[in-house]
Amino acid sequence: MTTDPTPDPAAAVRQFLADYNVDHEVMACDPDLADTADFCAHYGIDPAASGNTIIVASKKKPKRYVGCLVTATTRLDVNKRVRRLIDSRASFASADETRDLTGMLIGGVTIFALPADLPLYVDARIMDLEHIWVGGGSRSWKIKIRPAELHKIRNIEVIDGLALAPTD
Repeated sequence: MTTDPTPDPAAAVRQFLADYNVDHEVMACDPDLADTADFCAHYGIDPAASGNTIIVASKKKPKRYVGCLVTATTRLDVNKRVRRLIDSRASFASADETRDLTGMLIGGVTIFALPADLPLYVDARIMDLEHIWVGGGSRSWKIKIRPAELHKIRNIEVIDGLALAPTD
């Protein structure tokens, strides 16, 4: 069983949602089923309405990080789109880097309550969805929101072509 690095890593997320008046629903989930494919299959969630928050690291020193939100049915375009956005070759941050930067474990990482100076990019196709499920800050929680609620995050930028469809 995977455990979170702190006793209640979702507390900052819940506080953020309250402070910014983000309209949302919270669902408890089995931490062993928190990874997107397992979560969607077990709880009957459409992968097209499930989001992955991915931390990306620049390869250029000093190392910089960005957070990216894409749907589970797409893949983040790290090599072209993110590279242009951060003006550096880039790669997915390791699980340890992600945990150290966010306090969250893979499977629980969310777009909410990330460091204030972290640039946040959202794939534009998410904004057309009725709702999206994202991590809850812990592998034990998922959050359902309307995409318009993402605009309540100060440093968010909606990017066309941030993610590639499976056929691209």
